[in-house]
Amino acid sequence: MAIITISRLMGTGAYQIAKDVARRLKYSLVDGARISELARAYGISPEALQQVDEKPPVSITNDDQRHAAHLSTVELLLLESCRAGNVLIYGRGGQDLLAGMDNVLRLRFVAPFDERVENFAEREWLDPDLARTLIRKSDQQRGGFIHFYFDRDWNDPLGYDLVFNTSRLSPGAIAENIISAVRDPELSSTEADSLRLLEDKILCKRIETELLRSGAVEYLHFTTEVAMGHVTFSGHVHNEAERMSAISIAKGVTGTVRVIDHLHVVEYRRYRGQQ
Repeated sequence: MAIITISRLMGTGAYQIAKDVARRLKYSLVDGARISELARAYGISPEALQQVDEKPPVSITNDDQRHAAHLSTVELLLLESCRAGNVLIYGRGGQDLLAGMDNVLRLRFVAPFDERVENFAEREWLDPDLARTLIRKSDQQRGGFIHFYFDRDWNDPLGYDLVFNTSRLSPGAIAENIISAVRDPELSSTEADSLRLLEDKILCKRIETELLRSGAVEYLHFTTEVAMGHVTFSGHVHNEAERMSAISIAKGVTGTVRVIDHLHVVEYRRYRGQQ
């Protein structure tokens, strides 16, 4: 059946619904706890995961490439989790990470701010003022994460197939709607093409991750596209050594059939201002 992704505002009760849907459909739920379990096998420490999990960068520093490498590894983890099918991706920009795949049911959970504060305060036994602060911070971080990394307004309803206002519908009714929607033949009819696209996404993310981890290439200045194992680099690098390193790294990743090089070497010089 189709992959499910969930985007949610804090305090909507989305997590309990996600667990119920995953249990009833016998889906694997890839949430924060599951990502933490898998992260070490991908070489991500708990500290690194905490820094990048659904958070935009807080500043521009020399650690940008390392930060990007950790995030790229988390995205690779998510993509590879989708391979087996019957998976529910909870948060983490899943709907955008799987863009272009037609066998994905993209869900969004919303509710009025004050109601979310009340729900969260009651659930966590928090002072309402603290709950209000935490929810506002969560909204800013998660929205900023989607905007920075996927260049999309996470409140745009066109980014989702179904948007649920949990103040208007019961958890049971929402779960029934999701289960009915995920069984729509329109979603399963595109599964073969979507799986091929998923493999391209996985290879692309593996290459991006290796490039970022290598330190041999300032990767932020060029893009990688993959189609049926054919890898295309576009953009620029700082010198010929970076260009050759990028090509070599891509060729060394399992699944690469051919590397198409459209990289341009653009050398930068630093000039001192007049005294």
